[in-house]
Amino acid sequence: MKRNRKAKILATLGPKSSSLDVIEKLFLEGSDIFRLNFSHSSIEDHRKNCEIIRSLEKKYNHPICILADLQGPKLRVGDFINQKALLKKGQKFIFDLNNKPGDSSRVNLPHKEIYPSLSSNTIILIDDGKIKMQILEQSDDKLIAEVLNDGQISNNKGINIPDAILPISSLTPKDESDLNKALEMGVDWIAQSFVQTVDDVKNLKKIIDSKTSIMAKIEKPSAVKNIEEILDEADGIMIARGDLGVELPPENVPSIQKKIINRCRIKGKPVVVATQMLESMINNATPTRAEASDVANAIYDGSDAVMLSAESAIGNFPVETVTIMNKIIESVENDNENYNLSFEKQIDSPIKVNTTDAITSAAFTISQNSGSKAIITFSVSGKTTSRMSKERAPVQIIGISPHIETARKIQIMWGVHSCHAKDAHDTKEMVSIACTVAKEKNIAKPGDSVVITAGVPFGNAGSTNLLRIAKIIADKDLS
Repeated sequence: MKRNRKAKILATLGPKSSSLDVIEKLFLEGSDIFRLNFSHSSIEDHRKNCEIIRSLEKKYNHPICILADLQGPKLRVGDFINQKALLKKGQKFIFDLNNKPGDSSRVNLPHKEIYPSLSSNTIILIDDGKIKMQILEQSDDKLIAEVLNDGQISNNKGINIPDAILPISSLTPKDESDLNKALEMGVDWIAQSFVQTVDDVKNLKKIIDSKTSIMAKIEKPSAVKNIEEILDEADGIMIARGDLGVELPPENVPSIQKKIINRCRIKGKPVVVATQMLESMINNATPTRAEASDVANAIYDGSDAVMLSAESAIGNFPVETVTIMNKIIESVENDNENYNLSFEKQIDSPIKVNTTDAITSAAFTISQNSGSKAIITFSVSGKTTSRMSKERAPVQIIGISPHIETARKIQIMWGVHSCHAKDAHDTKEMVSIACTVAKEKNIAKPGDSVVITAGVPFGNAGSTNLLRIAKIIADKDLS
């Protein structure tokens, strides 16, 4: 399935998009990756969706990437006597460990482990920041806070504490159970919610043991502060702007987004921009102009992928959201004057330090100078293809892997048309496979040239040391 764009679309599946018919339409309209949100839906629903995706993969002979998004630890208050309570600016309000229903003076906060880590002056945000409080007094079983604005608090509303690194694991017992199920389903990426430090990623990596790739979700100020260490350890980054926009001033989020995208590109790690990209399309058939600009700016900044959440999961127009997002990306990528210049301004290329770096850099240069239609990478682990994606070549990258798991995983990367094909045994077979794939996928035609990179001996991960230029010809002898 050839796309006419380089950036990718990640669509979340949900009640409005869990049938074969809708998932197939989402794929045909442009979804490259599908997200299973483990905060919602049942395990059986997720398993069914996985099976549908894999059936489409076979039908269209096109690897499809699946991302499982773990819920993570979400702090919530308990219940209220009348289901809600009105709070006034300046009043005192108590959080405690008492299970009795709350009222306008107190409520249960059933997270004993966080009490000792908070101090006076710590800010607490309720219900996505609708109510703001400041802690006055703290003990091991009680927090006394001052309410900073009028508002209504109700049952089970979420709490954000932006100023503290909380002594809680990013993996809850539910997450651990969901993780095991997701791995059984054969997902390609695990999105880790509410990452605070690099240790969160390291702990998940120990559990996964290289079974799949880890995408750290950046949605807390502590994660922004520790982005360099997190980026070094994680396989990819998701900028989850929902909670990030609650815990940080909204005006700071755009610049943080740009900085994280730039760091990911320099490090060669895929980055996804997520949350409320086409939010109005949950109920409307067209987006606002501001939303279209938001998607476009994420592409101008160099994102690998942009994500649809509720728009495709519970919205009334799931297919239309993918269609319009596809059109926005294509429009940006056809803006040669601004799109290409944005890359030149952003990337300060590091010194090439190994053979793979040198080969991929050379492939980029040769493709430009020779007018090649594609750069074709043979990669067992996907690292060479990822490194090639980092170059942001103006031509299509075809990532070929003998492992279907690798072919699925690298589908999330910018500019990569991923293919699953047998491994070559010698250089002649390598060229034949590469040219056949390029022609069958309508990426190159007879008379076009392609640049090919691979490793000798063939089939060994991390051994990219070969570069060839080949010409596509009409007959079966494609070397």
